[in-house]
Amino acid sequence: MRILHAADLHLDSAFAGLAEEKAALLRQESRDILRRMVDWANDHAVDVMLLSGDLFDSDRMYSQTARTLAQALARFRGRIFLSPGNHDFYAPGSGYDAVDWPENVHIFTSRRPQTVLLRSLNASVTGAAFTSAEEWEPFDGASFSGGDAPIRLGVLHGEVTRGESKYRAIPPAEIEKTNLTYLALGHVHRCAGVQRAGNTAYAYPGCLPGRGFDETGDKGFLYGEITPEKVELEFIPFAPRRYQSVTADITDRDPADAVRQALDPDCGQDICRVLLTGSRRENFSLSALTSELSGLCAALELTDETYPEEDVWARCGEDSLRGLFLQNLRARYDGADEGEKRQLLQAARFGLAALDNRDL
Repeated sequence: MRILHAADLHLDSAFAGLAEEKAALLRQESRDILRRMVDWANDHAVDVMLLSGDLFDSDRMYSQTARTLAQALARFRGRIFLSPGNHDFYAPGSGYDAVDWPENVHIFTSRRPQTVLLRSLNASVTGAAFTSAEEWEPFDGASFSGGDAPIRLGVLHGEVTRGESKYRAIPPAEIEKTNLTYLALGHVHRCAGVQRAGNTAYAYPGCLPGRGFDETGDKGFLYGEITPEKVELEFIPFAPRRYQSVTADITDRDPADAVRQALDPDCGQDICRVLLTGSRRENFSLSALTSELSGLCAALELTDETYPEEDVWARCGEDSLRGLFLQNLRARYDGADEGEKRQLLQAARFGLAALDNRDL
């Protein structure tokens, strides 16, 4: 069977830090991802879609957004299983309870595991819901086994940890006890690939999309084939924009060129933060540089932590550790070719920064 596993869409997020016009655009793009994801799943003959919670950023979801989600999911040709998370927990009268969901969507509404059989696929799906914003009771693997179907899937929101967690602690040893074929998890916003606990494969697909500079890089979902013997899933980048946070060293370089080279070439739709470091030959205007780079990406935030360029050899030969360090490098520098001179000059700068206990 083919599955698509997604989680943590956080629909109707505030997208804090962006101008309201841009934030509104990103909220709309988040809703559009649902429709595009369903179309992609239909085009790739997906049988089952597993949605592992926090589809909404709050349990007080906008009714229009919930209806938009229900309408999008109704277009999927297979079955959908949804496990509400800590942000969008299920409770009587909540947004999940106020919408008429299509017949192909099964929402788990109890904190206790429930199992649905899929006889035509020789499979079962076991899931549970957050029923409040916190879930201190740890995951019980033995109760999540899903019966004796050849393919046993699980869908759940929680935190894989050996310690305690208010977001449903899921110890790896308990995952092993389930003996599931695959456990589809939500809560962690970065995809780390498919892991294993005993015979059970499990994974977080990460969030979709990123919503801030703590959620950088490609965002998407997991897709692939599952048989009783194997789980073969791949990460599919799907969000139209990325958050990028990079450092640009302007030493011996034009600041605008340094920014362009620090960012991914394909950053036109991205939201980017660039920290400028290194030594500057002359002062520059941050607002003028931002204006010069207008259009490079969808939104650009620059921070200046550069310092004035200094004569690195100024204290060469003085009676100090710094002077001896520079004297040794300068002797090599004077007889070096141009390529080696650049390397020695950089070595001198790094050494001075270390002696001054500062970052370069």
